[in-house]
Amino acid sequence: MYGQFIFIQHIYPLIVRLIENLLTEKVEQLMEWSSRRSIFRMNGDKFRKFIKTPPRNYSMIVMFTALQPQRQCSVCRQANEEYQILANSWRYSSAFCNKLFFSMVDYDEGTDVFQQLNMNSAPTFMHFPPKGRPKRADTFDLQRIGFAAEQLAKWIADRTDVHIRVFRPPNYSGTIALALLVSLVGGLLYLRRNNLEFIYNKTGWAMVSLCIVFAMTSGQMWNHIRGPPYAHKNPHNGQVSYIHGSSQAQFVAESHIILVLNAAITMGMVLLNEAATSKGDVGKRRIICLVGLGLVVFFFSFLLSIFRSKYHGYPYSFLIK
Repeated sequence: MYGQFIFIQHIYPLIVRLIENLLTEKVEQLMEWSSRRSIFRMNGDKFRKFIKTPPRNYSMIVMFTALQPQRQCSVCRQANEEYQILANSWRYSSAFCNKLFFSMVDYDEGTDVFQQLNMNSAPTFMHFPPKGRPKRADTFDLQRIGFAAEQLAKWIADRTDVHIRVFRPPNYSGTIALALLVSLVGGLLYLRRNNLEFIYNKTGWAMVSLCIVFAMTSGQMWNHIRGPPYAHKNPHNGQVSYIHGSSQAQFVAESHIILVLNAAITMGMVLLNEAATSKGDVGKRRIICLVGLGLVVFFFSFLLSIFRSKYHGYPYSFLIK
């Protein structure tokens, strides 16, 4: 009984004070790093000290990546740019505090961390809460949602209740491109000011309309909003996937493939219509008809096979499975 009294009165307060001092030291170190860079790099020792080892009263967002050129991870570089935008938005906001930090573990600097977490792909974003172990929802679903800074901010708000307003640095490339386009169109109209019949050219406007339709039906707007990777490279065998296996996500390369397939099918339909309505040589019309039919049959079969690969259980196929 006397020993318990001694422990409560003398030893326990010392332990509490020691823990508080250790926590204060860790937070001060993290704040110092954050004052230098919004994202600080971690190796195995720093990861274990500041993330895995208690005490902690802060949330840590970690991007596991492979940025070295020899890794040839283009997706990692794209994700790093978005992550940097997000971290800067938090670091220079009025709401910045010591409850949330952003860090990075590169494979070449923290191989042991990747092995410890059984992580075999990059980039990966994880949230380490102040208490307890990370749950399944603490790993960001990059393949389904993409890695746009706005999507990362929404995920962080769900996990930490910290709301980050993303501020993107001004990008004048779009403005410059628009100015060049307007100048080009204006110059063309000026040079052709005595002959503007091309404005009423139905074929030209039809081509412009088809280009817009192909871009939108291939998912370009979804890519612009979600920011998915161009493709996925399997870290084990190096195989590159251009088609996402889920119906809830896609790669940028997938949009390009769908755009080409839709364009080829449309070309086939145009040739079939030309063969049926033109009044030229019968042999030439027959060849045009066969070419158009071949385009429609082959590329529609290819398009349907991609649809089957994304919507598992879809029962129908045509030529290509």
